[in-house]
Amino acid sequence: MTFDIARAVREAKAGKVEFRVDKAGNVHTPIGKHSFPAEHLVANALAVIEAIVRAKPAAAKGLYIRSITVSSTMGPGVPLDPAVYA
Repeated sequence: MTFDIARAVREAKAGKVEFRVDKAGNVHTPIGKHSFPAEHLVANALAVIEAIVRAKPAAAKGLYIRSITVSSTMGPGVPLDPAVYA
């Protein structure tokens, strides 16, 4: 919620995405739409993973990303190797 509606609309059109974290530490965020080319989906997924790694608190020790699964809204999840992105 914001009082600066024009700024919020500009940011949304520019592609600003916020991720949501549930109680178990799972991150939920969209990385694109069905109409996006595969290259754009991969680039968006990498950007989200890099943002999560950059947001790692200094006090967090050890393995920060334990697993990565990508799925469509109602489709099955496809697991990715988190070691590649750490």
